[in-house]
Amino acid sequence: MPDFFEIERLVEDLAKIYSTACATSWYKVNNIPIPTVAEFRNKVIEFMKHFEYTLSTFPQNNESEKFKAYAWNLLNKEIERVQNGENKEVEKRYKYFIEYI
Repeated sequence: MPDFFEIERLVEDLAKIYSTACATSWYKVNNIPIPTVAEFRNKVIEFMKHFEYTLSTFPQNNESEKFKAYAWNLLNKEIERVQNGENKEVEKRYKYFIEYI
C-alpha cells in the first residue's frame, strides 16, 4: 500500500479544524446557545461525513478503490472516537463554545 500520510493527517484533523468550526457556526446561526455534548458530537460527525463525498469523487480503479477503503476506515475510526468522547480537540472545543456564549 502506498504512503497516504496526507490523508492520515487530514482525517486526524478533520474534526478539529473543519467539523467543529462548522458545528459551532451551525448552532450559532440557529440560535441554539447550549447544545448537549451528545448533540455537539453528532453535529461534528455530521460534518465529518461530508468527507465521504470527496472520497466518492476519486476515479473508479483498483488503486483508487484501495485508497478509498483505507480512507473510509480512517474516517470511521475518527468518527467513533468523536462519538465516544475520545477526541480531545472536539471535547475542548465544546467546552470553549458553551463557556463563552
